[in-house]
Amino acid sequence: MIEYAPVDDVALGALAQRLVEIPGVVAVVLGGSRARGTHRPDSDFDLGLYYRGDLDVTALRALAVQEAGERAEMTAPGGWGPWVNGGGWLTINGRRVDWIYRDLDRVQGIWADCHKGRYEVGVQAGHPLGFYSHSYAGEVALSRVLADPSGELTDLRESTRAYPRALSAALVDGLWEADFSVGLARYGAVGADPAYAAGCLFRAVGVACQALHGHAGQWLINEKGMVASAGRLPTAPQDFTARAQRLFSHVGESPQQIERTVTDAAALVREVQTAVGR
Repeated sequence: MIEYAPVDDVALGALAQRLVEIPGVVAVVLGGSRARGTHRPDSDFDLGLYYRGDLDVTALRALAVQEAGERAEMTAPGGWGPWVNGGGWLTINGRRVDWIYRDLDRVQGIWADCHKGRYEVGVQAGHPLGFYSHSYAGEVALSRVLADPSGELTDLRESTRAYPRALSAALVDGLWEADFSVGLARYGAVGADPAYAAGCLFRAVGVACQALHGHAGQWLINEKGMVASAGRLPTAPQDFTARAQRLFSHVGESPQQIERTVTDAAALVREVQTAVGR
């Protein structure tokens, strides 16, 4: 049995204070499952580094080496892609501690878009559904602030607790894509192409999860656990989680098998449409 070294609030707070002393870093938060209280004993610690302007990556790398050893590496902003942005995957005292960059001005801009009912879905490694831009606001809302000398991020966190009605409406309106994706999955049935059908069905279920969360005014920040989370919402169709997961347990090999799976998916999407008033 693996024993994991403890990481207490004092240690996290001390590290966060050292991070905000680095030029460019405005605030540091604890994010992910650790902030939400849904973590496992082996879960990583995700530290969001909110920065503005030129980030002193050299100083960050030096601190990372002090904390995690000579093999620690930090990327420049953009090193992990256009949305996850960059940071470092570190091991500190035997625990995984990830430092993840977020451009605070960009986050503020995305938050303004949320109030206008605007969002975009970007291609990003590690996000097979695509990175939904409003995740930036959700990350702030679900985080725990560790260091914030100016108070700017704390203020933003308080404002993001109120889910924008315009964003809710936009995500519900986006449910058309789930129905469209189910239709595309039927091509997979006709062509005996389960890989294509599975991809389309994943997209359909993911869009449905976003619509359900938007309708409920609950932040959904990535695909991990999205089906289970949607199933816990009070407006979700009955047995949503089990039915959605069952779609992917065996899509099928013959056209008839794939068609049955697609038919089940279509029924589930129709129930989601009814649940959100569509």
